[in-house]
Amino acid sequence: MKDSGGLAGDGGAGGGGSHLLVRRAMQITMVAVAFVVVWIFLYDSSSPLAIPVFSRYITTTPTGASTMINYDPKLESVLRNASMENKTVIITTLNDAWAEPNSIFDIFLESFHVGIETEKLLDHLVVITLDEKAHARCQALHPHCYQLETKGTNFTKEAFFMTKVYLDMMWRRIEFLGTVLEMGYSFIFTDTDIMWLRNPFNQFYDDADFQIACDYFNGNSNDLNNLPNGGFTYVKSNEKTIWFYKFWFNSRKAYPKMHDQDVLNKIKMHPFISNIKLKIRFLSTTYFGGFCQASKEFNKVCTMHANCCVGLDNKVDDLKILLDDWAKYMELPNDRKSNVHPSWSVPQSCRTSFQRSKNRKNKGR
Repeated sequence: MKDSGGLAGDGGAGGGGSHLLVRRAMQITMVAVAFVVVWIFLYDSSSPLAIPVFSRYITTTPTGASTMINYDPKLESVLRNASMENKTVIITTLNDAWAEPNSIFDIFLESFHVGIETEKLLDHLVVITLDEKAHARCQALHPHCYQLETKGTNFTKEAFFMTKVYLDMMWRRIEFLGTVLEMGYSFIFTDTDIMWLRNPFNQFYDDADFQIACDYFNGNSNDLNNLPNGGFTYVKSNEKTIWFYKFWFNSRKAYPKMHDQDVLNKIKMHPFISNIKLKIRFLSTTYFGGFCQASKEFNKVCTMHANCCVGLDNKVDDLKILLDDWAKYMELPNDRKSNVHPSWSVPQSCRTSFQRSKNRKNKGR
C-alpha cells in the first residue's frame, strides 16, 4: 500500500513503477513454478527416491497450512502415557519368536532392572508388537504395548536375515517410526537384543537430529564413513527428521534387495540429506557397544548389542553370559570398579554362528 501511493503521485515514476511491479510479479511466479516442479518431483511415485505422504497426524502443506490426518487413537494414548516431559519415548519391536518365555524379551527387560539408572526408563518404554501372541505376552509383563498392523504379512516366527519377511519387517519399522515423528514424539529406538546397562541420555549429542549406533566406529562421530547399526537410534522430532524418514523409507525402491541399514549407508551422503540440513552423529562403541565391536570400558558402557550374530538361540545364550559378566562387575565394591579392567566373555555361540554365516556368503560369491 505504501509503494502504490508513492507511485501514483508521479506519472513518469508510475510508468517505471508499473514495470517494476510486473518484473516482481514475474519473478514471484517463476519462483512459485520452480517450487511446484520440485514438489511434484519429490512426490512422483515413479521416482525411486520419491517421498510420499503417509502422515497419520498433522502435516504441513507447501503453502504452510496444517492439515489433520487420521491416526490411531490407541497409538496416541500409548505414546502419551509412556512419554517423558519432552515428548520422548523409548521404542522396541517384538514378535512371538522373541517374546517366548526365557527368550530375548525377558532378557531385555532384565537388563533394565540390573542396569545403572535404567529401571526408571521402563516407564517410558513402548513395545510395538507384530502379532497377537507377542502382544499378549507384552501385556502380561509391561504396561505400554501397541499392536502394529502388519498389512497381511506374518511376522510371528523368527525372521531370518535378508529373507523377504525380514526385509518387510525392517521397512515396516522405518515407516512406523516416521509416523511417530510426525505425531510429534522423539524416540530412542532399540532392538530387543540390546542390553541396557546405563542410562544413555548423557552420552547423546545436543546438536544432532539423528544419532545412530555403529557396528564399527572409527573415532569421529561426524564421519559419514562410520558403519551404522539401525538397531539403536535417537531421533528428535522435527521437520528435518520427518522428511528424512520419508526419504529413507522410499529409498527402498531404489535398492529393493537391501535392508534399511544398508540403504542408509547408500543414502547417508545423498545431497538431499545436506539440503535439508539434517545433523547426523554416530555413537561411539565405547558407550554403545556390541559383539561386532565391544565396549572395553565397563565404567562407561551404556548398551551392548548382540549384533554380528546369527540365530535366536545363539543370541539368547550369549546375552545371558553378558548379563552374568555385568552382575560380577556390579558386585565389586565401588572403590574397586574404577581400578579393575574386566572383559566380556562373549561372543561365544555368536562368534561361531557369525563366522559360519560369513563363510557361506563367501562360498556363494
